[in-house]
Amino acid sequence: MRTAAVKLLAGRDFASAALRERLVRQGFEPGLVAAALAELAAERAIDDARYARHFVAHHADRGQGPARITADLAARGVRRELIDAALEEGPDWSALARQVRVRRFGRDPPGSWAERARQARFLQYRGFSSDHIRSALGPDTPDE
Repeated sequence: MRTAAVKLLAGRDFASAALRERLVRQGFEPGLVAAALAELAAERAIDDARYARHFVAHHADRGQGPARITADLAARGVRRELIDAALEEGPDWSALARQVRVRRFGRDPPGSWAERARQARFLQYRGFSSDHIRSALGPDTPDE
């Protein structure tokens, strides 16, 4: 059973809850899975804090915001305090929102309220908060 866990970890990093779920789905006894995961955690082969930091860095590099990253990590069973700590160590989210907007829509600020709303929806879908979006879009002065 430990061998199965190590094989899975050799392919990629897992949150402990996701690894537990995967092993139980493969038919291993939940008690044995918990014991093996405790051993691996003691050896630092699995570390949810490290997993969260790497997840935040990777997904921020892909242009995703903190709300979306938080939801994805929570779905993988990472504890909220670890998520919050990883997000604190993450990038400047307002600057990232500006970079994502510029990469998608160009340097010029939105010229109309409709375009501003379209860009705001895009950034919201990517997981940025309203403060990050306002910072990325600039002043509220479209021409229309």
